[in-house]
Amino acid sequence: MDRREFTASLVAGGCAGMCVDLTLFPLDTIKTRLQSQQGFYKAGGFRGIYAGLPSAAIGSFPNAAVFFVTYESTKSLFSGYSATNLAPITHMLAASLGEIVACLIRVPTEVVKQRTQASPSLNTYRVLLNTLQEEGFRGLYRGYGSTVLREIPFSLVQFPLWEYLKAVWWMRQGGRLDSWQAAVCGALAGGVAAFVTTPLDVAKTWIMLAKTGTSTASGNIPTVLYEVWRSRGIPGFGLTEPSSGPDPRTPHPSTC
Repeated sequence: MDRREFTASLVAGGCAGMCVDLTLFPLDTIKTRLQSQQGFYKAGGFRGIYAGLPSAAIGSFPNAAVFFVTYESTKSLFSGYSATNLAPITHMLAASLGEIVACLIRVPTEVVKQRTQASPSLNTYRVLLNTLQEEGFRGLYRGYGSTVLREIPFSLVQFPLWEYLKAVWWMRQGGRLDSWQAAVCGALAGGVAAFVTTPLDVAKTWIMLAKTGTSTASGNIPTVLYEVWRSRGIPGFGLTEPSSGPDPRTPHPSTC
């Protein structure tokens, strides 16, 4: 990847990610509250749907920029395989590396953002300060492993499917795709990936929002998934509101 391509990936990726994150932020808040342990209305309902926006705004551009630079750089490195049957593997590897690097920026902003979304009475600065006081800098990376384990499968589904859909559309119309066509392909690929990885996303949310010292906060994904299933059943892995559920500020018994 030459300097021009690097700069293009950096700026375009960062701007695209920031636009998406900020535009769809209210939906992200609703998703977080639906997934939270205390339930949608106790987490704030439709009140303060822009809670946590500063954290998302600060981290969105560098997070997306780092991802797309890593993604495009890895694709460029293995460009010799792009025209073979190994192309999907190249896309998977590029997306996985991109997620691992991007999560170094994403996780701290995600922790602060989700905790603010689930506690709209607190502002971003107060949530950040509380996290540092209670858990130290390490607390900002609680859920890093679960985030990576969620993001990698997401990207393994999304990006090969996105590249495949673009290639099929390109061949059928015999020319270059317009930006809206690439966006449609991305939307379809992202929707499929989100559907597949929602259980892991629920586990990530529980881990990030759990009270310090609880079994959930330890970040053991199989344990958290079992806890979700035990308290909510299969619907708990989607975006449904349970009739009742444990308060995230109350320690949970170990399910190991």
